[in-house]
Order: sequence, then C-alpha cells, then structure tokens
Amino acid sequence: MQNLDSKIIRPTLLLDKAKCIANIETMQAKAKRSNTRLRPHFKTHQSAEIGEWFKERGVDSIAVSSMQMAEYFANNGWKDITVAIAVNVREIDLINELASKIQLNLVVESQETIAFLQSELKHAVGVFIKVDTGSQRSGMPAEATGSIRLLVNLMNESDKLNCKGFLAHTGHNYQASDQKEIHKNHSKTLLDLNELKDVFRKEIPGLEVSLGDTPACSISDEFYGIDEIRPGNFVFYDIMQYVLGSCDEDQIAVAMACPVIARNIDRNELVIHGGGVHFSKEYLEADDEGTKLFGSIVRITKNGWSEIIGGGYLASLSQEHGIIRCSDELFDEFVIGDLIGILPVHSCMTANLMRRFMTTEGKWIETMNSKQLSENGD
Repeated sequence: MQNLDSKIIRPTLLLDKAKCIANIETMQAKAKRSNTRLRPHFKTHQSAEIGEWFKERGVDSIAVSSMQMAEYFANNGWKDITVAIAVNVREIDLINELASKIQLNLVVESQETIAFLQSELKHAVGVFIKVDTGSQRSGMPAEATGSIRLLVNLMNESDKLNCKGFLAHTGHNYQASDQKEIHKNHSKTLLDLNELKDVFRKEIPGLEVSLGDTPACSISDEFYGIDEIRPGNFVFYDIMQYVLGSCDEDQIAVAMACPVIARNIDRNELVIHGGGVHFSKEYLEADDEGTKLFGSIVRITKNGWSEIIGGGYLASLSQEHGIIRCSDELFDEFVIGDLIGILPVHSCMTANLMRRFMTTEGKWIETMNSKQLSENGD
C-alpha cells in the first residue's frame, strides 16, 4: 500500500473506514436494544458509497437536510427518506417528482405550508410536525397542543398528507457543558414528546415520534416512547462530540491532512494550507479565557493518524490559511512541506466543504458535491 504522505498535495479529508463502520454498528446495536428504528441523518457524509455501508448493516430508511440531498440518495436506491427541515414551498416540483417514486416524508410547522401542499401535491407524502423541545430554532412548542391540533386536523382532512406524528431535534445539547446536562435535556425532551404522544394517540393513527441529535443518541440508553432515532454526526464524530463526551477520541473517523507552508519562528507558529473554506470557522472555547480552538493536532502516519498530540492547537483560520500555535518542541518537529493532521471541530461542516474523502487505504470516496469539485478543476 502506498504511503498516505506521498499521495497528498493539498488539504485532504482523511476517512478511517474501520472506525466509521464501527460507529455505524454501535449505533445500530443501540437502536435495536432500545426497540427503535435507526434513521440516520446523511447530511454528515453525503455519500452514496458510505450509504451502502449502512444498507449492508440493515438500515433502510434515512433522513437528509435538503431536497437536493433527497434526490441524490433516491437516485442511489433509497426508498424511504425524511427531509428533516421545514418544507421550502418553492421546491414543489422536486417534491412532486420524488413523491412519485419513493416514500417521501416532509416536515411542517405551519397551517400555510399544509394548505399549500394540499393544493399543489400530486402524490401522497408522509408528514411530521416539527416540535421544539428547547433548541428554539424551529418547530412548535411542545406545550402548544391547541396549535398542534389545528395542524393535525388539517392533515386528517387531506387526501395527500399522511400525518405520521412528531419530529424533534434536541439541538441545545450541542451547547451543553457536560454529559449531565445532556441527560437532563434528553429526559425533558422524552417527557415532552411522550406527553404529546398521549394527547394525540387517538387523533393520529399509527403515531410515530422521531428524535435526533448525536449527543443524546450516543450517551443515553433511555428512549422510552421514541419510535426512531435520527443521529447524523456519529458516523464520523469530531472534537465537539469528544468534548461533549459523546465519543472517545478513537471513534473520531475523519482528520484533515494539511501541508505546512510557512513557519514563524518569532511566534512559534506553523502556517498550514487549510482555512475556513476547508474546515468552516466553527470553534470551541478551550478555556475560561475564551481561547478559540479550531481543531486538535495529530500526526499523519503511513495509514492514518496518531492520537492527539500536546503542545499545539489550531488557533485561527482565514480563507486558505490556518495558524497552529506551538510549543518549542512541536514547532521544531515540522518543516515546510510536511503534513500535519487536524481533527475538525465539526465534521459535518468540514465534510460538506471538502466534498470528498480519501480513505486511510488511499481510495477516494465521492459525495453528492464531488461533481462540482471536478468542474472547478480540482
């Protein structure tokens, strides 16, 4: 096998297939133990090939974050897809196209959207009502049973909209300070959703509750009343999840390999080719002083990467540049032209920007965005 170092000439997102598959198998086993369906969110990897790794392990239903993503995976053989974002009514033509050939599930949170879909749909779809259990991004408050009932009644009168139940994402878990807070948020979410299930059980035949978020799905074993779980990030994990306690370091399945392009001896800083257009600009606050951490440092090895190494961190990002602040020892270890590895803060954003992966065996894996990458000349 050719050394990875010799194949990489620019920022490259490395993928450890064995870790990725182990993460899939661990989450699938948890779903089975808790008597829930695993409907993984494919926004993290966006790859038909990685999708096949799920199929091989018995997964047959997925969630996505856009209609374009739904189209991509429908064209790659997936027949049961939930678009887990409120309907964009301007995409009605694509909605109708997909609804004609797969089980398409949509998410709504307003009477206006329901009225539009009833008027414009040509084929029946499944519909989840989005419930806000605390993240305050989108969805109807769990306690707003009167407003929710209006939506349920409208769908029960429709011949195109099959109300499947409720969908929630405990997004505020990503701002949690520790596992204790994640468990607290998760318990409150379970309580809210089970109360809704009790209220609407008779009004929604076959009512289902769908719950997402990788932190709770990773650390909790309690999913009472939940019919399906929709984690996404777990397939790769990242530094954010590691800090939250959702995963161990050796479960992080992706690392960016970046060339060192300059060394600033006065500041003990390494400059890498790898910036916001590769990582995004998401960061964690590493200490009480507000030090920004854009990624943790690893060594690139012949067939992967090392454990996190001390003495340095990715301290800032501009468009194409990254700055690694180093101890004397770490600074002296690298010269211009070397590769250095970065575990990303948010692998979903990094994977979306990079558009394809190189496995630790040296094989390229394409995503739904890879064609655009080729057209741009890379």
